[in-house]
Amino acid sequence: MQPHYGPTNPSPESQVAAGVRRYAGFVELDPAKERLYRELHADVWPEVVAACKRANIQNYHIWIQTIGARKFLFRSFEYTGSDPDADFALAGEDPTTREKWWPLTDGCMLGVQGRPRGEEWTDAELVMFMP
Repeated sequence: MQPHYGPTNPSPESQVAAGVRRYAGFVELDPAKERLYRELHADVWPEVVAACKRANIQNYHIWIQTIGARKFLFRSFEYTGSDPDADFALAGEDPTTREKWWPLTDGCMLGVQGRPRGEEWTDAELVMFMP
């Protein structure tokens, strides 16, 4: 189905013009790793926070939700830069994030069926935003 844009669902172009793009996604959480995931995110390492800030990422949220017998992580964040591909790659170049944080956190995710390894998070489409 094609997106439908309006006052409470800004188009990607109008998000760019406003200087803030919103991203969201979801992934299944390994129930055996839930405790570790919660512990890691209760006090995110300063290097990881700094890498996100350098990548123009702000207002990052992650929620856990049980659906049926499975648990899912839902994330959302705002991006305020002008080149998300370059900035997101920059965050991935941070050695602490790439070599220490992601191996721990990615190990807590089961992914969503059909997603390739390394692309566990599935993007979600924005259909409503109310500031």
